[in-house]
Amino acid sequence: MRELNAIHLNGLRAVEAAGRLGSLASAAEELGVTTGAVSQQITKTEAQLGRTLFERTSRGFVATDFGRLFLARLSSAFGELADTVASARRRDESVLTISVAPVFAARWLVYRLNRFAERHPDIRLRIDATTTLVNLDTSDVDVGIRVGTGDWPGVHAELLLEQEIFPVCSPNMAGNLRAPADILNLPAVIDGHSMFTWEVWLKEAGLSGSEMTVRHTFNEASLALDATIAGQGVMLAWQTLAGYAVTEGSLVAPFGIRAKTGFGHYFVHSRSRRESKAAAAFKRWVRDEVEEGMRLLDAKVSSYLGK
Repeated sequence: MRELNAIHLNGLRAVEAAGRLGSLASAAEELGVTTGAVSQQITKTEAQLGRTLFERTSRGFVATDFGRLFLARLSSAFGELADTVASARRRDESVLTISVAPVFAARWLVYRLNRFAERHPDIRLRIDATTTLVNLDTSDVDVGIRVGTGDWPGVHAELLLEQEIFPVCSPNMAGNLRAPADILNLPAVIDGHSMFTWEVWLKEAGLSGSEMTVRHTFNEASLALDATIAGQGVMLAWQTLAGYAVTEGSLVAPFGIRAKTGFGHYFVHSRSRRESKAAAAFKRWVRDEVEEGMRLLDAKVSSYLGK
């Protein structure tokens, strides 16, 4: 057993990939490493085995007689291992685990779940609403949606929507707003965990350096939005937070001015795990819903400004 443990799995993977694909470059591309790294892993594995697996010739990497026998059994073993892992996950193939921030789940996703079920009745979603950045390589999370700059280490990130911010308030409170400067007369509802300040939007509106009068501060954006809907003040919101409330009429976006924050909504998933068909279907559906939501939001804002 000690001898078996001395052979590292990464080395065996490099040997199997090089033998199956016929070149170091192809093996490196599949494994996501450099050609030199593959060569080093193979050399190390040969030393651990005490046997030569490949001959370095003018024709390139050529398996020895022993190497061909070893590779056949190794490929079979990796195939069996892949089947074993797949069978262990097969019972959950109809369940897609999505990790999203609670505010995204509450203010965007839950309003649309029926439409996902109608399009994909064979996929059941399990929503993990958390702000914790889970390890996507070892957890059961298939797809995450996060807000940031997209540079999280160890994950693959795909931009979904650039974050834009804009003021929102109740329809009654919006009645006295004629120009952007009028917003300075309203009390502000603040999301204490926000990644941006009012200055980002005020600068876009030509009001840089102005100060808002703070009425309430909350440690959760969804609570701040509820307070805004209740007429407690004006809030600086973004598309996925306030879009539904604006299109439904419980909030008004009184100006057609939006400011980019430098952040965005991103899909995140593991670099080492192959994306499932269910995960790809979910991402396509989200993109369609985001596009439709933005269309409705733009139409509502334009209608309000044109009245």
